[in-house]
Amino acid sequence: MGTERITIFDTTLRDGEQSPGCSMNLDEKLQMARQLEALGVDVIEAGFPVASEDDFASVQAIARECRKPVIAALCRAIPKDIDRAWEALQEAAHPRIHTFLATSDIHLEYKLQKSRAEALVMIREGVSRAKGHCPDVEFSAEDATRSDWDYLVEVFTVAIEAGATVLNVPDTVGYTVPDEYGRLIGHLKAKVPGIDGVTISVHCHNDLGLAVANSLAAISAGARQVECTVNGIGERAGNAALEEVVMALSVRRDAMPFTTGVNQEAIYRTSQTLANITGNEVQPNKAIVGRNAFAHESGIHQHGMLSHRSTYEIMTPESVGVRQTNLVLGKHSGRHALAKRFEELGYPLGRTELDKAYKLFTKLSDQKKEIFDEDLLAIVRDGLTHIPETFKLRALQATAGTSMFATALVTLLSDEGEATETAMGDGPVNAVFAAVDKLTGLKGRLLDFRIHAITGGADAVGEVFVQVEFEGVTQGGKGASTDIVEASVRAYLNATNKVLFARRAAAPAAAETR
Repeated sequence: MGTERITIFDTTLRDGEQSPGCSMNLDEKLQMARQLEALGVDVIEAGFPVASEDDFASVQAIARECRKPVIAALCRAIPKDIDRAWEALQEAAHPRIHTFLATSDIHLEYKLQKSRAEALVMIREGVSRAKGHCPDVEFSAEDATRSDWDYLVEVFTVAIEAGATVLNVPDTVGYTVPDEYGRLIGHLKAKVPGIDGVTISVHCHNDLGLAVANSLAAISAGARQVECTVNGIGERAGNAALEEVVMALSVRRDAMPFTTGVNQEAIYRTSQTLANITGNEVQPNKAIVGRNAFAHESGIHQHGMLSHRSTYEIMTPESVGVRQTNLVLGKHSGRHALAKRFEELGYPLGRTELDKAYKLFTKLSDQKKEIFDEDLLAIVRDGLTHIPETFKLRALQATAGTSMFATALVTLLSDEGEATETAMGDGPVNAVFAAVDKLTGLKGRLLDFRIHAITGGADAVGEVFVQVEFEGVTQGGKGASTDIVEASVRAYLNATNKVLFARRAAAPAAAETR
């Protein structure tokens, strides 16, 4: 049996970003898009341009910069959406308009208030309009797995006649099961005229934990594009995880004789890049990229591993880019070695960024005997932020005890100079947050606070992730330090600076509309 290539369509920046706590600014989206291009995905779905000015700007910037993959923009099957998507994509080397309309009776009745016949007209007109802009047009039948199968045949027939080059059969609410999904793909292949001349795509959600299994079943039945996200992020329970789809096809090529264009050794780096950007760490037991994915604690397993790795590992850590040893640098390492290691981790630094990183590195080296990759990634996350720092931490002092209120003294630097405030709280972290609020003039309400040690040992770097609400706007922040109170205030300041940056960016646009 010959080997066919599966197109990997990554929607981390669109569907994935809709996951709570995973929103990204323009610089972060560009950073992630560059990493997806390095990973070798075939298609990057960069956003939903009509949704907001920020989404439009992100799609436009990614289309300009990422020249190897197809850049897709999502739009409803209505004229203003389609035109806006094309406006954002015009400078792409390989643009794709991805338009969609719901086709299940549930959605037609309760969401669209349209008849099946009216929906067919919208699909024909929408795909035709998109085709007038762009030769590569994908059409998605939203909620396909709860749609009538014979009606889907009509839907996709109309889409092909109107010029669609890719037909997507999404399991929008994670409802289907593998055998049923495979039969649906087979039904469409048998019944839709001209379907052999287009690509069948699948987009599976993980509400029942079956997204990857359903995607693989669809491939076996004839689908040749899989829509997925890094780390499986996405709406509700998430999407099919890119790393799981790719490695399942790689490891089980005997059962599924398909290849992808993904650079597998860049998988772990890509996973970590996304976790670093969003602050949503990967669950420890996550397949392929979780920190326990290649850990063996059982004595029987350890004995087997010592005898031969294949006894308990079906793939090697190195095959997905996990280093066997993380110890890379010490306090006497120079700038060149540091720059090289950051580049290997997926963060090529310019001179200014390298100078800043080196200062942070030498400071950390004085506090720790051993520097691990995770420590270097923390420097990138906390110290090399792409958000302008309206307020910078200059000094911090906090005290707490069982028989006293916690107190904090915080000094921040801004364009107006240094300022210091004190505050009390029911703990040192609460106290420093209150002091920061006094200094910035913003009142934050802490929604989520997470902390973990990046590396082992008493001198481990602690990393803090926060979600803070400022006057109805929720923003995430992250910070790292060997001192957990310092890491906390850095995370809180990161969130504060993001909000201030967003307000300044929005001010010119608001002035233009007046």
